[in-house]
Amino acid sequence: QVQLVESGGGLVQAGGSLRLSCVASVSIRSINAMGWHRQAPGKQRELVADITAGGSTTYADSVKGRFAISRDNAKNTVYLQMNSLKPEDTGVYYCNAQAWRTPSTYSYWGQGTQVTVSS
Repeated sequence: QVQLVESGGGLVQAGGSLRLSCVASVSIRSINAMGWHRQAPGKQRELVADITAGGSTTYADSVKGRFAISRDNAKNTVYLQMNSLKPEDTGVYYCNAQAWRTPSTYSYWGQGTQVTVSS
């Protein structure tokens, strides 16, 4: 089991910045990939960014150049730096951890943190 706790959400004006944090209950070096997903009301949860244990990153096209995912292994923490925020970035942001254990992939989720961007 992996427990994830997100923090850092809040209300910000368009153009502002937030940094989300996700602290894992285990060494993130043992987790194959971690990332952030978001969900707006009435929408499907979508990938925002992820990072593998090897450091490879993936970003949704809508956030490229504005968001950056990073990892601090010593703190068992993954961050999402969110700059130049837009109202369409509003949603609940969830931390996700994936553990690849043949033949299955296990996915763990935090409780989410609300991000609201006003215009």
